[in-house]
Amino acid sequence: MAHIQLGNEIVTATEVIPLLAAYQLLPQLQRELIIDKVIADIELTPEEKNNTIFTFYKNNQITTPETLNGVLQRYAMTVEQLEVLATKQLRVEKFKQATWGGTLQQNFLQFKPQLDKVVYSLLRTQDMETAQELYFRIKAEEQSFADCAREFSQGQEAATGGLIGPIPLSQPHPIIAQKLSISTQGQLWTPMKLENWYIILRLEKLIPAQLDEATSAMLLNHLFEKWLGEQLQQNPISIQDTQNTLNSILTI
Repeated sequence: MAHIQLGNEIVTATEVIPLLAAYQLLPQLQRELIIDKVIADIELTPEEKNNTIFTFYKNNQITTPETLNGVLQRYAMTVEQLEVLATKQLRVEKFKQATWGGTLQQNFLQFKPQLDKVVYSLLRTQDMETAQELYFRIKAEEQSFADCAREFSQGQEAATGGLIGPIPLSQPHPIIAQKLSISTQGQLWTPMKLENWYIILRLEKLIPAQLDEATSAMLLNHLFEKWLGEQLQQNPISIQDTQNTLNSILTI
């Protein structure tokens, strides 16, 4: 019977499944099995494969036959299994591109409002009359927003003179984000009640998102993780018989 030798301890195949469950490793196994299934048909050119393996070895300091043998022994893997692992991420990236690459522009337009970045000034106080007074000072240019924020703001933004950003427009409180999304540059909003605060808000700069390489990679990863989450829900873990081998861990 197949088993795992851990020093003087032997773990049999029938004991592996309960251990995976006890160590909360079954969800990770489920995730990896689903990924392996969908990238099984993704092909790499010989050059892509060789370059990827070379980079993997370099990044993991596998520079000699001795270090390679040490890694193989430590993880109980064959060279073939290690090479599959080394090329896995590239095959995943190719799967993402093949699946969603043609819809990136469409998805970018859908998510763009959440990807745009803003720089804005914020001042908050729990006193309505103080907020009104500071608003008129700033509006009349009697005192700068930064000076008012440093002196009177009761949030951590006081340390930066009220200045926040650049940050994604999706990050601030939804009410603040909504106001910023319809603001023109330099627009100062009258004090508004937000939870326990009275806040003064001014848009300093809007930085529109661009469908560049970094944004494309972020979108592809988002779409992949969303798809993978759906697959995990649709294909739940099902332990059929703890007396069988690992082949009965999942029903995918």
